[in-house]
Amino acid sequence: MTNWTIDTAHSNISFSVKHMMVSKVRGSFGDYSAVIHATDLTDLSGAGVEFTIRTASIDTGNEDRDNHLRSADFFDAETFPEIKFRSTHIEKDGDDYKITGDMTIKDVTKPVTFNAEYNGKGTNPWGVDVYAFEAESKLYREDFGLTWNAALETGGVLVGKEIKINLDLQINPASAE
Repeated sequence: MTNWTIDTAHSNISFSVKHMMVSKVRGSFGDYSAVIHATDLTDLSGAGVEFTIRTASIDTGNEDRDNHLRSADFFDAETFPEIKFRSTHIEKDGDDYKITGDMTIKDVTKPVTFNAEYNGKGTNPWGVDVYAFEAESKLYREDFGLTWNAALETGGVLVGKEIKINLDLQINPASAE
């Protein structure tokens, strides 16, 4: 088995959520890490995937909103500094995968499935093989204790319940076991 890590200079973890029931707020996390334990990244079916996201690194392009998201109303980044994911099952379908695992947000752990696509392999300018994947998932924030909201005068709520998560990942070899 080889440990593979995410090249954060060439990767992105982003999300979107409905705002006022009609538009979307998009954001990303700037501080994250991951390890994939696999013999061969062209077949993840026997692999293990783990990632950690630092909640304080949230960035929606609006400092006031980001501070609110870091507060106890949402992530409570001071008390719960990390979001964690650890795969429990990976199912291959052609070049696609369903990566199911346990996600922990604010000490609440729930199963989450990412639909992942293998985008291919390349060789960087230093002769190192790199692999690329895209993955997406949906989760319901209230399931993880992210329950803050505000009712709108016109009906509905300020923040949608469903969060879409997108991962664009370039993966590099880290070390052999």
